[in-house]
Amino acid sequence: MSPSRRGMRRSHHAVAKEAHVECSNCGEVKRPHHVCPSCGHYDGREVVAAGDGSKSVVNI
Repeated sequence: MSPSRRGMRRSHHAVAKEAHVECSNCGEVKRPHHVCPSCGHYDGREVVAAGDGSKSVVNI
């Protein structure tokens, strides 16, 4: 197999760039569908106490 064909076969193996969105509460950049690491909000409500070192989730 030639290097050209090998490269064409592997063309979709490139690492995709991670998506980021702006937090609706504090405006910091965060991953979509994840709790904001700076303010602890997700889907418009606080689920992790802001500034708390633990990662305990508040049941709502």
